[in-house]
Amino acid sequence: MSLAIVGISGVVILLLVLFLLGTPVGFGMAIVGFGGFCYVVSVKAGMNMVSSVLWDTFSKYGLTVIPLFIFMGQVAFYSGVNEKLYNAAYKWVGHIKGGIAMATVMACAAFSAICGSNAATAATMTTVALPEMKKFKYNDKLSTGAVACGSTLGVVIPPSVVLIVIGLSTELSITRLFYGGIGAGVVLAALLVITILLICLKFPSWGPAGPKTTFMEKIKSLGGAIEMLLLFVLVMSGLYFGFFTPTEAGAAGSFFALAISLIQRQLSWQGFLSAIKDTLKVSCMVITIIAGAMIFGRFLAVTRIPYDIANWVTGLSMPDFLIMAIIFFIYIIGGAVMDALALLLITIPIFFPVASELGYDPIWFGVTITVITTLGAVTPPVGATTYVVGGMAKDVPLEEVFKGVIFFLPAYLLCIIILMLFPQIITFLPNLIH
Repeated sequence: MSLAIVGISGVVILLLVLFLLGTPVGFGMAIVGFGGFCYVVSVKAGMNMVSSVLWDTFSKYGLTVIPLFIFMGQVAFYSGVNEKLYNAAYKWVGHIKGGIAMATVMACAAFSAICGSNAATAATMTTVALPEMKKFKYNDKLSTGAVACGSTLGVVIPPSVVLIVIGLSTELSITRLFYGGIGAGVVLAALLVITILLICLKFPSWGPAGPKTTFMEKIKSLGGAIEMLLLFVLVMSGLYFGFFTPTEAGAAGSFFALAISLIQRQLSWQGFLSAIKDTLKVSCMVITIIAGAMIFGRFLAVTRIPYDIANWVTGLSMPDFLIMAIIFFIYIIGGAVMDALALLLITIPIFFPVASELGYDPIWFGVTITVITTLGAVTPPVGATTYVVGGMAKDVPLEEVFKGVIFFLPAYLLCIIILMLFPQIITFLPNLIH
């Protein structure tokens, strides 16, 4: 059996079978990677490979950035900052048609800037925003779709765990990826808000206007969100001016988030313990996936699939942008059937060299594929974020949530097209700090 067939069998057959059987993503990749490596090389070489990969992975200083930024987001979550952010957005735009749904997307964008997780953002905003929209008789499709899609901003707007993992996998600057994510996140958030506006123009009864607020009430509402805005500015400006590395930025952000919460007496002892517990759970999951992906990557390397695909794609007699469009289409399909983080870790060794060979900016490519995989977070059959919203919105059938998400899918596709046509949206800030 040729090396290419062995590699394809591992990717398409064994890995998908293990995922369908419910095997955790990290363990599934590790099992296939170890078994395939042993088959291609030898059992002894496979044992040595696994031991070296696990040691190299878990001893990396750079990995500490993951639990630090996750802890920062968890502290913000358990100190109730989500309600303040939503209230501020609600006061400013809640009085127009569809305004409460727009406020939800804006609050999701703001919370994403300190959280970095779409699942956490979805759980948070479902609790805060859905009751408010139900009170004003918003259509279930619009309300749940806005929460589910707005929550996907959590992996695009920095600090993003996905961008951190991409940086660690490709040895790209995490700081530059963060700054690239700002432009992409703003574009996607704006398109989601415009989608809500268009829906309410088509179906005026779906998003009734909320009560008007005075200018002073609007100004006062910002007071509840200003601390976390300062926290975001602190982290990003520290990275920009080189005051600290991404890992030190995570530590500084965690410290100041904790300090703000304690000074304002918003974080209980139980909330603090819950933040630590959730940080451990999420961090262990992410690091296990990274370790499994590294083992799987070694297997792919010995089969030479990444190099063969790169050579084949670059040899195609078609324009570069068309090749990139095909790659992005693969990510769209893959994101619909596989966990986003796992998909990225499996495919980056294959497609990152292709993008580099074609001359595309690596920061642009890393951020753009992150945006594309957010589409998979809301589309079936995986659609993890949609399931979170559907699970927490007990009185709304899951099919209604998915129907609501469908209205927002063109915004994602348009965002991808815009980022392809105008890559400067992503590359301007990273090049500025470089």
